[in-house]
Amino acid sequence: MATPVKVYGPPLSTAVSRVLACLLEKDVQFQLVSVNMAKGEHKSPDYLKIQPFGQVPAFQDDQITLFESRAISRYICDKYANQGCKGLYGTNPLVKASIEQWIEAESQTFNPPSSALVFQLAFAPRMNIKQDEKLIKQNEEKLAKVLDVYETRLGESQYLAGDEFTLADLSHLPNIQYLVSVTDKGDLFTSRENVGRWWSEISSRESWKKVVEMQSLPPPPQSS
Repeated sequence: MATPVKVYGPPLSTAVSRVLACLLEKDVQFQLVSVNMAKGEHKSPDYLKIQPFGQVPAFQDDQITLFESRAISRYICDKYANQGCKGLYGTNPLVKASIEQWIEAESQTFNPPSSALVFQLAFAPRMNIKQDEKLIKQNEEKLAKVLDVYETRLGESQYLAGDEFTLADLSHLPNIQYLVSVTDKGDLFTSRENVGRWWSEISSRESWKKVVEMQSLPPPPQSS
């Protein structure tokens, strides 16, 4: 029986939840290892050996260690290509290129404003940090422009990279979950016909429902 891979960090971290969703989609056995960030465990010498930036997630597969959620997800899809959702990372070069460009769009264009909003609206109040209304407004405007592009794209195909659910869609789940369920900015998504339809479909996947079930405690600070 294969040894389960290890994922370090709380499910409430957007980055950790991205990895968990990928593991569940690919039907990979895993062990979730608690990291008490309030006690500074993410800065301990042993933890820094596997996550040199002292953040979450960290990932171990036997002797292999990785620490960036999108890179971890790509690795999982490649290593376990023949199990679970087989098309999650594409089955030919052209499809994979389309997936990659939308993963990059998520990382470089969608993530910055959406992460800023998640922190300001979902995490800051729980951390007794004063919200920056100017920053909220700026990033809401930036995110709206990104979602206008998504609205057009999702009018052309069911999902971002084509007509199948892929890692490109999965990568968006964590931040949207917070914005739709914890903040008052959910209409950024639901008011757009195609984006709203897309969100309803991707958030209804059994893998993501299981991740949301794991997010049962008040959120800790978000890690990148």
